[in-house]
Amino acid sequence: MSEELERELSRLRWRSRRGMRELDRLFERYLDRAWRQAPATERAVFLRLLEIEDDKLWHWFMGHETPADAELAQLVDSIRALPP
Repeated sequence: MSEELERELSRLRWRSRRGMRELDRLFERYLDRAWRQAPATERAVFLRLLEIEDDKLWHWFMGHETPADAELAQLVDSIRALPP
């Protein structure tokens, strides 16, 4: 992976820190296992996901609610499905 992509990944790791252990681990898992292979469109959706408030993310990732945006909903489901 190029140095530029590694720097971007490092910045994303920092932005992904939420202060909620469960959310932190979900985002770390995605960055470790899927981000490098993800197409640019999915990476853009991930950036949008990082803009969402923690309480909303919590409800989405715990399955209590579903995002109205289909792209966000698909990414949340994909992240939830990643093996621990």
